[in-house]
Parts: sequence; structure tokens; C-alpha cells
Amino acid sequence: MFDKITKYGCFEVNKLYKHSIYPILYVYLFNLTKKKLIKTIYFAGGCFWCTEAVFQRIKGVVNVQPGYIDGHVKNPAYREVCTGRTGHTEAISIQYEESQIQLTDLLLIFFNTHDPTTLNRQGNDIGTQYRSGIYYTTTEQKETAQMVVNQLTKEKVFQAKIVTEIKEATPFYEAEEGHQNYYNRNQEQPYCSFVIHPKMEKLKQHFSNHLNTSYE
Repeated sequence: MFDKITKYGCFEVNKLYKHSIYPILYVYLFNLTKKKLIKTIYFAGGCFWCTEAVFQRIKGVVNVQPGYIDGHVKNPAYREVCTGRTGHTEAISIQYEESQIQLTDLLLIFFNTHDPTTLNRQGNDIGTQYRSGIYYTTTEQKETAQMVVNQLTKEKVFQAKIVTEIKEATPFYEAEEGHQNYYNRNQEQPYCSFVIHPKMEKLKQHFSNHLNTSYE
């Protein structure tokens, strides 16, 4: 039977077995095609309070989690990462639905909401833990990220060289609870007002078509 599935496809299977129990299999296979295709990628663009807030507001992003990646210590704590000795960068895990948003759009939002030309620094946040990075989970993601960087470089979108690293994802460790959903809980905090809020305004101005309706 499964040879015939390969040969004829799901719709033909329904015809071949319409007088048996096999239409159930057709329905099952058809429903599988309607399931959401969720992929994961990791972005590092300075303080994860900022990047988390940005991508929480994007349609097609189903989950954003701040944490630490690309280091050499297991289960690092925030205070350890801040020393720079664990090798980690502050990052976010992004789970996105491909039918709702393309990776190229996520990458353009990423590059437009942080400075990818400053090595180990975002504004007044200085250290290797604030480096710019893209950590892929598939070869396709790697190729897309490289393509976008090459295009931005070719078009001279930034005056300085892009220093964003593109690397295969290593174990990602979730940040402590106090760092999760930070901007939404602390919008009156000075860092949020002076650093993150301008990013939110830029997001609304340039990427309004990608915003969840609750954040427009």
C-alpha cells in the first residue's frame, strides 16, 4: 500500500481504497499537510531584553525565549555571562511559522533593529556577550543568512563592515525568569524607555505590515 502512496499520491490513494478502511489513511495524511511548519533560529543583537521585545511583536513568530548561546560552560547564569568568561552571547530563540513569515523578513528586521557593524558592542553595552550573531539550525537558514549579509554589503546599507557572525547553533540555555518578557513588564524602567522604546517606534515605522495587530 505504501508503494502506491508514493506512486499515486494521497488523492489517488483515496480513490484506490474508497471501499475499504484506507480513506482514513488519506484523511490522516491530508491533515498532516495542514500542520504548521515551525522552525527555530537564534539571534544575538545585544541585550536580549531588546531583541525579545522586537520579535515578540512579529506575526508568524510563535515563541521567543531569551537566553545564552555559543559558550563553553553548561547552564550559565546571567552574572557569569556578564563577565565574558563563559563565552556566551545574550541571544533569543525564535520559533517561527514559515507560512506566516519568511526568514528573509526576520533577518531584515534583525539587521534594522540593532547595529551589526560594532564588534562586541551595542551602544553602551560592551563585551563579547553583546556580539551580533545568527545561529542557524538548518543549512537553508545558513545560506539565507549569508545571502542577506552579502546583499546588504553589496548595496552598502551600512557604512561600516557587517561583523555579525553566522554559526551553527550550539546548546541554548534559557535565561532566568527575571529576564523573560522583560520589556513588557518594565516599560517605565529607564533602560527600556531610552534604549528599547526607540526600537519599537522604528519597528512600527518600517515593519508595520509584520506587526501583530495587538502591537500596531
